[in-house]
Amino acid sequence: MINQNERTQEEKKEETRAVFISYMELNKYINKEENESKNNIVKMIHNIKNMNLNTIILQVRAASDAIYPSKIFPTSMYIVKEEGNKTYDVLNYFIEESHKNHIKVIAWINPYRIRTTNDFTTISKNNPAYQYLNTNTIYQNNGIYYNPSKKEVTKLIIDGVEELLKYPIDGLLMDDYFYPSNDIDEEDYLEYLKTHDYIEKKEYHLQIISEMIKQVHEKCQKKKVLFGVSPDGNIENNYEKHFADVKKWMEEENYIDFIMPQIYYGFYNSTKDYCKVTKEWESLLKNDKIHLLVALAFYKVGKEDPYAKEGREEWIYNQDIIMREILLSRNLKNYQGFSLFRYDSIFDVESYSTNSIPEIENLKKIIK
Repeated sequence: MINQNERTQEEKKEETRAVFISYMELNKYINKEENESKNNIVKMIHNIKNMNLNTIILQVRAASDAIYPSKIFPTSMYIVKEEGNKTYDVLNYFIEESHKNHIKVIAWINPYRIRTTNDFTTISKNNPAYQYLNTNTIYQNNGIYYNPSKKEVTKLIIDGVEELLKYPIDGLLMDDYFYPSNDIDEEDYLEYLKTHDYIEKKEYHLQIISEMIKQVHEKCQKKKVLFGVSPDGNIENNYEKHFADVKKWMEEENYIDFIMPQIYYGFYNSTKDYCKVTKEWESLLKNDKIHLLVALAFYKVGKEDPYAKEGREEWIYNQDIIMREILLSRNLKNYQGFSLFRYDSIFDVESYSTNSIPEIENLKKIIK
């Protein structure tokens, strides 16, 4: 991914070959004494470079936190022993070392998630979520989340984006965690209807998220940084569960610069097969200015896929799925590249399945 003002004709043709580095990798490799932490970052970047990948999608905000010195969010509990403890600027070090090795860094944020569990006790007093405990600005159910309908929440997200844009990042990405529940904002919805024409609650949710996306895109455009979203690969889920209006974003102006659907399916998935789903996403792309990338499920290599029905054992009996998915995707309209979820699935030998090495070797054949 490259800044808009730096695009030459040759750069436009470059395939983005990315890997996700999530909070799980940060907790495992970065939550260490500083020298060891920095050495691990260098090793990670060299592994990525040696694999002929060229982009890191780095989770800089997983839970109302930051992996850099922030005036808004506390230091992430995934990079320090306790949320808010001081440490070095992890984001800056990732950027510096990556750029030295001609690796781009896309900052990945989860805008609404505060915690992955219902445990409030780890939320520090300097976390912006703390002031909203026991209010309807926060939602608790299978995790703790900000209420997207609140103006103060949107402002918090925008302020955080502006802070991030002070870094020389090569792009900004949001994942598919938007509305955590359909009933999170019942009071706000009813209040909205008092002064507006009637719309269904689903449409209200879609409108809330789209407005936030539009504001983020505007901030990114001013800094000439590309902005994109990595939504659920199941298009229906985006409308029925997450309330992400991906059709609108891929058709109109002023929402996104790239879309990276999480097409975490195999070719024999009886519910959602890869070929069919990629074509569905391609058909939604009405704006030629928007690039299409695909997020691929390297974490499934060698494992049973329980939701694939008749195709549940596809990843066990095949060792070239990722390679074939990339080859197929290269024929898509406005294709820009791919990203693999996630780093440890590719580079942590202890987590390998019997298919991991053959799958990696097949992948290498097409990304020389």
